Amino acid sequence: MTRPVELAPAHAFEAFTDAEKAVDRLIEIFEANTEFLRSAFYKHLEGEPLEGRVRAFYPQVQITTESHARLDSRLSYGFVSRPGVHATSVTRPDLFRSYLEAQIALLVRNHDRPVMIGDSEIPIPLHFAFYDGTHVEGGAAAANLDRPLADVFDLPDLSLMDDAIANGTYEPVDGVLPLASFTAPRVDYSLHRLQHYTATAAEHFQNYVLFTNYQFYIDEFCRMSHQLLADPDSGYEAFVEPGNLITLPGEGGASGAALSKLPQMPAYHLKRKGNAGITMVNIGVGPSNAKTITDHIAVLRPHAWLMLGHCAGLRNSQTLGDYVLAHGYVREDNVLNQDLPVWVPIPPLAEVQVALEDAVAEITGYDGYELKRVMRTGTVASIDNRNWELWNQSELVRRFSQSRAIALDMESATIAANGFRFRVPYGTLLCVSDKPLHGELKLPGMATDFYKRQVAQHLEIGISALEKLRGMPSDRLHSRKLRSFAETAFQ
Repeated sequence: MTRPVELAPAHAFEAFTDAEKAVDRLIEIFEANTEFLRSAFYKHLEGEPLEGRVRAFYPQVQITTESHARLDSRLSYGFVSRPGVHATSVTRPDLFRSYLEAQIALLVRNHDRPVMIGDSEIPIPLHFAFYDGTHVEGGAAAANLDRPLADVFDLPDLSLMDDAIANGTYEPVDGVLPLASFTAPRVDYSLHRLQHYTATAAEHFQNYVLFTNYQFYIDEFCRMSHQLLADPDSGYEAFVEPGNLITLPGEGGASGAALSKLPQMPAYHLKRKGNAGITMVNIGVGPSNAKTITDHIAVLRPHAWLMLGHCAGLRNSQTLGDYVLAHGYVREDNVLNQDLPVWVPIPPLAEVQVALEDAVAEITGYDGYELKRVMRTGTVASIDNRNWELWNQSELVRRFSQSRAIALDMESATIAANGFRFRVPYGTLLCVSDKPLHGELKLPGMATDFYKRQVAQHLEIGISALEKLRGMPSDRLHSRKLRSFAETAFQ
C-alpha cells in the first residue's frame, strides 16, 4: 500500500525584479520548509505517529527568456546562454544572500525580465534541514523508532549531487536549463563536509583562499592574523580557528573553545566585511586532499584561491628558497581524470599572475630583470607518488625536460585544475625546498633551517597577492577564459 505524503504548504511562483526582495522570498520559503521538516522529525522522536511520508522542497530561482540579446557583453557571467527556461534550486539563501542578490540583479538587468521564485521539485533531505551538523541517525536510534527514517523522510540522494553541470556533461530535464553550477543538495553536501574536514562553519569562509601543505605556514598565518587584527586600519574584523574559536580585535576577546585535536584539514579565517578576508587551509599532503577540499569550497563561490607550498626544484640553476610562479601544469596527479581530461589545458590567468609577481617584487625588494634572481616562471608538474625519487631517474629527467617543467609537487595542478573546472580564479606560487635530481635532498636539519627562514616571507607574499586581487572588480577577476560554450548565468 502506498503511504500518503504530507507536504509542506506550497509556495506558488512569484515574479521579482528587485533582487533584495527576491532573496527575502527565497529565505522565507527555505526557512518555512526546513522548519516543517525539523518539527515533524522532533514529533517523530517524541513518539507522535506519522501516517506517511513527510516532504518539503527547496526553493527555486527561474527565468524565462525569448531572445539572445543581453545588455552587457563584457561580463563572463550574469546572463543565460540562450533563450529558454533556466532554473536552479537554492539552499541556505541566508548564507549566500550577497552572492544571490548580485547574481539575480545581473540576470534581471541583462535580460530585462523578472525572476520567478517558488518551490522547486527537489525534496530537501532531512539531514540538510539541520544547519549545525546534527546527527540525525543518532537521534533516531536513541528514540528506538520502529520505522527506518527513509520510510518517513527524504534522505540524501547522490544522483542529485554530482558535478555534471560544472563538468559540462549535464543533460537538461524537460528542457529546463541550469542557472547555476551546483544544485541545492550538492551545495548542502559540501557545507556539511566543510564542517567535518575543517572544523569551522561555512559562514566563516572568506572569498580569498590560501592552500598550504605545511603546518609551518598555518602557524605563521595565525601570528600575522593576530598582528593584522590589532591594526585598526587593516580592515580585518575577526580571526576564526578550528572549533569556531573567534578572536575579536582590541578588548573584544575570544569566544568558543580551541580544539584538543585538529581535524583532517584545519581552516583559519581572517575575516573582513562582506567575506572579503582571507581563509587559509592546511590540506596536508597529496592530490586527493587537494581535490577533496576544493570540491567543497567551490560551492561557496570564492573570488580566488592560491596554492602556497614547497616543491622540488628541477633545474640546477635554482637554489633553495627560490620561488616558482606556475604558468602551466603537467597533471600526473590522476585524481581529476574522470572530471577533467588531461588533454584540457589549464591556462594561466593574467590578473592572478600579475598580482603574484607584483607581490614577490614588493616583498623581496627585487624588480624587473633582477626578480629573476629569486623567482622563475614556468611549468609545474604534480604527481601522485611522494617517493617519485625512487623511480628510474633517466626516464624522469627525460619527461621533465620534454615538458619544460621547472618544479614538482603533489597538489598544485589539482588545485589549479579544480579552479578551472569550477570557474574559480587560481594561482600557484611555490618555494624550492630541495633539489633531488641534483643531490640536494630534503633532510631534517636542512629543512628546519629552511622553514624558519623562508615561510614568513612566502606567506607575506601570498597575503599581499590576495589583497591586490581584492582590489580588483570581481567582474574583471572572473575571467571569460574560465567559461564554456553553454555556461550557467550564476558566477
